[in-house]
Amino acid sequence: MHEIEHSAEPRAFVIGVAGGTGSGKTTVSRRIWEAVGRERIAYIQHDNYYKDQSHLTPEDRALTNYDHPDSLETSLLVAHLRELRAGRPVDIPVYDFSVHNRSKGTLRVNPAKVVLVEGILIFVEPALRELMDMRIFVDTDADIRFIRRLRRDMIERGRTLDSVVKQYLATVRPMHLEFVEPSKRYADVIVPQGGDNRVAMEMIASRIQALLNE
Repeated sequence: MHEIEHSAEPRAFVIGVAGGTGSGKTTVSRRIWEAVGRERIAYIQHDNYYKDQSHLTPEDRALTNYDHPDSLETSLLVAHLRELRAGRPVDIPVYDFSVHNRSKGTLRVNPAKVVLVEGILIFVEPALRELMDMRIFVDTDADIRFIRRLRRDMIERGRTLDSVVKQYLATVRPMHLEFVEPSKRYADVIVPQGGDNRVAMEMIASRIQALLNE
């Protein structure tokens, strides 16, 4: 018979926030920060785990399908989540979208009572979603999501209108239909209208606070 080990400290509570591009995942995450307290949360974005592409030319990097699960080093995120759940800090990669590659530096994330993981594909990989204690899917109409992505890519990432539209039609929309939308079935909570859904956010915040108090 195996002896069961009891930890002196309870492990971290892991929350996953998923949804399509421009759905409002980050707004939902901020609402959770405000309710729980930023100091009690370790925050990780799946986007930081895009694979290193130093071996590719800048032209080839720009052609990568960033909406396919294979573009991400999810195994590293799984390893980091296990470390954080065990109360150990991790150094996560930092992705630079302006050059379509990882930066040389890393970002230290310290353990906290709540680990918040955000990304469009975080419910697709079984090993990743099984580490989550609460899975939230942010459900927003496609036209709203596209407008938000268009604005973000043009203002924050220096993209042209034509390049954003081409990418959306070539990969973003097909990958959403193939991977992101079906992953909604794994959610514990589906939030229409994102962070603007006051009732849903209050219910989620109350549930998290109750679990932390236990």
